[in-house]
Amino acid sequence: MEVKSVMEQTTRDQVPITKQVSLNFICAPLAEQQEIVRRVEALFACADRIEARLTSAQKTVERLTPAKAFRGELVPQDPNDEPAGALLERIAATNEASPAKSKPKTRRGAKH
Repeated sequence: MEVKSVMEQTTRDQVPITKQVSLNFICAPLAEQQEIVRRVEALFACADRIEARLTSAQKTVERLTPAKAFRGELVPQDPNDEPAGALLERIAATNEASPAKSKPKTRRGAKH
């Protein structure tokens, strides 16, 4: 309220510099100001730790996503899909039924 009483109006409200020196401002005691600063700095440090944990977690997620794809965990599975075990058995049976292709024989333990 003290500011309003000394404001002068030109194109906008303002307090002339000559009247600013007479204004009284209430400030917290120095010890209280220091405690406020200490608490704010502690909160900023906490925020920095949380941000670091978030960055670490994001990197972990980026590494895990390909593994999830191989385990079929990226999207919900269709219960009507053939189980992987049954698919592998069917492929093996198909391979056994087809004529075997000749493969070049190699000796075990041979070094190239």
